[in-house]
Amino acid sequence: MKFICSVGDKTWFQLETEHEAAQEAQMMGHAVDKYFRASYAKARESYRPGTGIERDIGLKSHIARSMPLFLTLRDGEGNGLATAMLPPGGAHDPHFHAIIVGPNNSDPYQRHGEAIAALGGHFKLSLPREFCFPYG
Repeated sequence: MKFICSVGDKTWFQLETEHEAAQEAQMMGHAVDKYFRASYAKARESYRPGTGIERDIGLKSHIARSMPLFLTLRDGEGNGLATAMLPPGGAHDPHFHAIIVGPNNSDPYQRHGEAIAALGGHFKLSLPREFCFPYG
């Protein structure tokens, strides 16, 4: 996991591997791993390799640029508090639907609204509940 930002005793980390996504899904009781795998496969499929021995030299950076960011909010004990899926690179994309959910797809906004706002501030994105919480 890669550190992204923190507020108080809560910290956002980026999920970088399928294994981390699977652990997040198990801890949080939702299917983030399914979305991670599908996004990874789509990004990998869209890669156009060069020729010769170094054909896949740009694959890792292409995937990082192409797939959504998957993030986890953790407390100081490492407990999962929320999971977010943001546009690739955390850049504004009017066609991308950001998603933020709590354990078992619950609403994380009441308890972790300040941390969600900090994540939005970090990426210069607006992450309102009515847009990002899919079960409202």
